[in-house]
Amino acid sequence: MTALLRRLTLLLVLTAISAVTFVVAYSLRFGGPIPESHVAGMSVAALCAVGVKLFSFCWHRLDQNVNRYIGFYDLLTIAKATTWSTVGMTFVDAFLLPEVSIPRGVLLIDWGTTFLALGLLRSAPRAFRDLRASFGAEAVRRVLIVGANDEGETLLRTLRLGRKQSLRAIGFVDPDARQIGQRIGGVPVVGVPDDLERLVATFAAQEVLITGSLPGHVVRSLMGRAQSVGVPVRVLPTYEQLLRGSVSVGPRDVSIEDLLRRDPVRLDDGAISEWITGQTVLVTGSAGSIGSEICRQLLKHKPKKLVALDRSETGQFFLERELETLAPGVVDAVLADTNDRDRLDAVFAEHRPRIVFHAAAYKHVPLMEKHPGEAIKNIALATRNVADAAEAAGAESFVMVSTDKAVNPTSVMGACKQLAERYVQAKSVGSACRFVTVRFGNVLDSAGSVIPIFRQQIAQGGPITVTHPDINRYFMMIPEAAQLVIQAGTMGQGGEIFVLDMGEPVRILDLAKDMIRLSGLREGEDISVEITGLRPGEKLYEELYNDSEQHKPTSHEKIMTADCDTQPLVRVLNEISQLEDVVDGSPTEILGLLETIVPRTESEAPKLRVAA
Repeated sequence: MTALLRRLTLLLVLTAISAVTFVVAYSLRFGGPIPESHVAGMSVAALCAVGVKLFSFCWHRLDQNVNRYIGFYDLLTIAKATTWSTVGMTFVDAFLLPEVSIPRGVLLIDWGTTFLALGLLRSAPRAFRDLRASFGAEAVRRVLIVGANDEGETLLRTLRLGRKQSLRAIGFVDPDARQIGQRIGGVPVVGVPDDLERLVATFAAQEVLITGSLPGHVVRSLMGRAQSVGVPVRVLPTYEQLLRGSVSVGPRDVSIEDLLRRDPVRLDDGAISEWITGQTVLVTGSAGSIGSEICRQLLKHKPKKLVALDRSETGQFFLERELETLAPGVVDAVLADTNDRDRLDAVFAEHRPRIVFHAAAYKHVPLMEKHPGEAIKNIALATRNVADAAEAAGAESFVMVSTDKAVNPTSVMGACKQLAERYVQAKSVGSACRFVTVRFGNVLDSAGSVIPIFRQQIAQGGPITVTHPDINRYFMMIPEAAQLVIQAGTMGQGGEIFVLDMGEPVRILDLAKDMIRLSGLREGEDISVEITGLRPGEKLYEELYNDSEQHKPTSHEKIMTADCDTQPLVRVLNEISQLEDVVDGSPTEILGLLETIVPRTESEAPKLRVAA
């Protein structure tokens, strides 16, 4: 059927509805047959009513389509079209048909019958589709939906959409016990996650679907309970993931990211936009996990220019291609080494950034133990170079990304980061630029981190290697870390060391076991876990504050400050200069000098290796 023919057919149907509902309204007004004294007037009024209604229906585009996707917006449009037609009929009756008086009750009843008829017309395709899916489905699996919220309701409607429906929702499960007994789309809320084993048995559930908004600890608990009763669990992506295009639309197996997910970050978008919008912003380490995500988050706030600086040619190539699709003409990917001071000065002089995020640094602890000179160059000296270049170029704000390894450091990498923190804090004294530091723990799934290593080991058939059965680490999602780094930048007045709320630490051995289970394997049977012993410089657990720092809250619930004494800039500069003089010397000489400047906490690794 052509579009024109479909529209003409729909107009005929709307004409019939307009006439029939008006006659029915008259009949209901008089409680049966229409008195003969009103028949002639009704006939004239009906012709006018049909014309007025069709004009209103066409004005609101009710003549253009009838499909199975009806929702609240469509019902609101029908209500508006019906109301304006009633208003029009009232004016026609008053000014154009003085000899015919339409009873006011007829107009009110006609509004109701017209709205009902149009609603039935628009919802008929959806009702037909749902009935056909319900009666035509084969091998239907009974599922429980975890999350009695907007995402759960969307999932329920999705399950009812397809012609080849294979899943049927039999109940909702929600952490809020107050929702029990309520219904969403006719499906009851039957219990809380802690009752999953009982609910699976009671309702003969064959699968559990989790909406993407639940915290990681809830997902972890559900996984364990579902496994105990032999029911598979799948997760639906969040709206944010779908909008980013980072996932497919359908349900997927539970991932390790789901088990570690935390509540969404609350940001002061107004303050961030006021700070970023229309400004030139420079990010070092832009090809890295944190630097690249900071770039993505910054583009949401419409900077005038984003200068992405890194020395990785390949990383910069792909980053520029990605960011150019997000904000055409805004991003300038610059190739530069933070240890090349002349090149840095030239870049800063050309772009004159007002805000600088310094995320460039080495991060692998064991490798830095072997190459202490390179760690000093890429962490301590690079921070000095970038901070000095930013101040010389007139930057207003400088935000350095730091790590929990800077607290009571047991490694070269941690000692260098602590020295970088000292320098940034010392630079803030008397400077027009606001120098601040943001410290946090590990980010999930960054390049070379434990998650991708475990995935690779599982793919190779094992074993999974863990350095110690009790080793634990803080974890944070990369987008969350980047968002909070930017948020902290808006809050700093100069000299603060901000510390992000990392939640509870995660035992790495538990993480390894979770990944084995999520891969459909069994620990000890399909794949083994080997304890290898702590590596040089590695801590058994990480810390976010040292003993000399005072833990103070800020206006943001997930950002604290580590309040400590600021060292004189001359002293820190002298210490960095001493290290600069020996960076190309022997590791023994470098380590000896670094130890005197940043005393290292004794690592547990040697003791544990001896004990082993």
